[in-house]
Amino acid sequence: MTEPIIEAEGLAKRFGKVTALAGLDLVAHGGQVTAVLGPNGAGKTTFVRAVATLLRPDAGRLRVAGIDVTSHPERVRRVIGLAGQYAAVEPAMTGRENLRMVARLFGQSRHRAAASTGAVLEQLGLNDVANRLVKTYSGGLRRRLDLGASLVGAPRLLLLDEPTTGLDPRSRNQLWEAIRDLVARGTDVLLTTQYLDEADQLANQVTIIDHGRVIAHGTPAELKALAGRDMIEVRGHHRADLAILAQRLAPVGSAGPRVDASTCRVTVPVSGGLTAITATVQALSGLDVEIDDIALRRPTLDEVFLTLTGGPPRPAAVDLPHDTERMGVA
Repeated sequence: MTEPIIEAEGLAKRFGKVTALAGLDLVAHGGQVTAVLGPNGAGKTTFVRAVATLLRPDAGRLRVAGIDVTSHPERVRRVIGLAGQYAAVEPAMTGRENLRMVARLFGQSRHRAAASTGAVLEQLGLNDVANRLVKTYSGGLRRRLDLGASLVGAPRLLLLDEPTTGLDPRSRNQLWEAIRDLVARGTDVLLTTQYLDEADQLANQVTIIDHGRVIAHGTPAELKALAGRDMIEVRGHHRADLAILAQRLAPVGSAGPRVDASTCRVTVPVSGGLTAITATVQALSGLDVEIDDIALRRPTLDEVFLTLTGGPPRPAAVDLPHDTERMGVA
């Protein structure tokens, strides 16, 4: 296990009567992507802003790369880069000019700023658009340039706060590839997101927070195991048939069915693996209902997320098997 890049212990922050962080404990180790998930208002952005020295916690201890954030914020700023929820680039300048400006603000000489800019443009595949005004960029290109602006100072830790919000699927995939490449080159990443597939794709470790505290942590596979069961998923052809499908599937599942009208799917947790498929087919036989697909699969992070955050916050984190305590998230 590598040394921690982030260590938060008992972190608390209030805004008037609102508690944003309520004794949050989290440790992120280097050499990986750590994803922080949570519903709106869970405290994700507040935590990132505390790590980025943009706000001072009311209580607790927070260290970045071994540096105390409260005592030495200026030292912390030298080792981090931040890409917020919205692209913070100047549309009246070219992409190259944006990156050079940020590099100069980091204190780099003209020669070094030009070199850093060129390296980042190459790294993120932006050379072809580097000399175009940013106002002509697509949303995806602006997000990649914003990511580049956070990298031009060669940070050890990159903070990404919901980096793909509003992007189309192709732009999201391109940004994911850029993030994977950054990690492969040695940049540590703390990622907040509401896209569960994003965490599944990118993160080595996932922490779920709710009401300002950690409620679960582990690898994506370990978190999926919290659901504890396989899932039977039936996709109907007509939304009008979902109610009868759910009624027929209820006896098959080990818990009640979940209906997703937007995708015309009914999902139930099951035990027994392939035996459950047979039981499902038998339960649906004879129905005058058009069915597009029946599948047996593992739980998704979406289902774990809904299970863990659907009720009041837990008093302590969920314990997982193996050595997840060494993650430091408790």
